[in-house]
Amino acid sequence: MEADVVENPKEEDTVNTEISQGEKQKVIQPAFLEDPELEKLKQVLVDWINRTLKTEHIVVQSLEGDLFDGLVLHHLLTRLADVQLTVEEIAVTTTAQIRKLEKILPVLDKRLGLQNSSQIKWNVKLIHNKDLLATIHLLVAMVRCFEPRLDLPAGVKVKVVIVEVTKDGMKSEEQTEVLTEESKTGSDSLSNTEGEDPIEKLLKLEAHKVNTVKKAIVHFVNQHMSTLGLQVTDMDRQFADGVILLLLIGQLEGFFVPLCDFYLTPVNQSEMLHNVTLALDILNDIGMLLSSVDPQDIVSRDITATFKILYSLFKKHKGREERGQTQEEEISNRK
Repeated sequence: MEADVVENPKEEDTVNTEISQGEKQKVIQPAFLEDPELEKLKQVLVDWINRTLKTEHIVVQSLEGDLFDGLVLHHLLTRLADVQLTVEEIAVTTTAQIRKLEKILPVLDKRLGLQNSSQIKWNVKLIHNKDLLATIHLLVAMVRCFEPRLDLPAGVKVKVVIVEVTKDGMKSEEQTEVLTEESKTGSDSLSNTEGEDPIEKLLKLEAHKVNTVKKAIVHFVNQHMSTLGLQVTDMDRQFADGVILLLLIGQLEGFFVPLCDFYLTPVNQSEMLHNVTLALDILNDIGMLLSSVDPQDIVSRDITATFKILYSLFKKHKGREERGQTQEEEISNRK
């Protein structure tokens, strides 16, 4: 794991991975460690962690290798659940790392609604021993709880060997372990439609319906940009350089984006990409998670990506404005 602020110290103590008598341990069969679907799931989880902790200047490269000491889990718990724990920021020794995990995991399990031990597929020993299976189970549960809209690869399964030490020796058995559930298809297509991205659903409608929504969003944008002397007439094109997008976010959220932080008159793709990336980072910081939007798509004038951002802003602030008007009317009527 890389970090701009602090470096994760090297493990000084030897980790004990021996299995005690009566204990069972699941191990992914080596052939499945290179399974494309498993690799895809791992990468999605790594990207999610890095995006979530970007402002913390923490970069994860390996799930099992970078989560064992509790640093990343601590920051995720703080960021996603707003839980403040008094623990060591950097635990160097094995004892300190285990002590840290012993404080973090029970709180995390409670936040995940998994107080029944039969539902929990991880523990302090497994996480600290860099058990990939347990680490993935934990992260998938966190995504399902804290960011359910994140699109995880569906139907990811691996073959595992369950090893158990008994008084008569060691025995093992094989079974299939489900990491993510199958997606619903066929007769459940209605459920899929309901879970589909609203913008992608919208763009499948007739052209006149799409244009109606476009006009509503453009009108909303211009209402807030008029004070800056700016007007949007071409939604497909005018947001590509990130300038109007940054100014719009500032207007809606009530803060000023320093001009020194972005290019007011970008002259190339690199400067445009800088602006759009900054805009998405700001939206992420204020809790508007747009994980499916890539900055390059905006620069490339991808209407779906642009639509997703503007629709999210429109939905959030239009609803707030309508609630404010309703409250004003209620106060007026009382008078």
